[in-house]
Amino acid sequence: MKKYRPTYTLLDEITASPTEPTPATSRTHQLSLMWQGLAAIESSPAPSTNDWRLCSDAVNLMETLIAMEVVEDSSGLLMDAITALAMAGRRAQQGKPIRLDGAGIQAVRAVLEDYAAVLEAVPHRTMVRAHRRTEKRIHEILTGRRQPHDVEVLKL
Repeated sequence: MKKYRPTYTLLDEITASPTEPTPATSRTHQLSLMWQGLAAIESSPAPSTNDWRLCSDAVNLMETLIAMEVVEDSSGLLMDAITALAMAGRRAQQGKPIRLDGAGIQAVRAVLEDYAAVLEAVPHRTMVRAHRRTEKRIHEILTGRRQPHDVEVLKL
């Protein structure tokens, strides 16, 4: 397993704006990658594990933001999106293409739309904090420290 290297440090969190959203260039970059990942899963002949990871990262960040009580699951589809991505990841581990069924596409798309709205409104510091917590949780799960509410983590 690779050495755990977080994307953001505590210093990044402290220096991020407590009132302004994530800078526009970062938002645009992040959202563009996320939507490209979903488009590839929906229609590419061979979606990559990175496409799946980009969508999973956004869904995991939403889960963290909801757990932090920063936002609510406005679509009510968070668990459906998590399940759909887990099933798509399982198919990839079996050598099949990464795909979502119709309900999975709807759930993931709804959560990604919520995430896009949140990224534009929530202060950058809160987003960095959520990112740090999400990465830490995923790392803990991958190293065997699961919690009862953890659904499934796939390493593709």
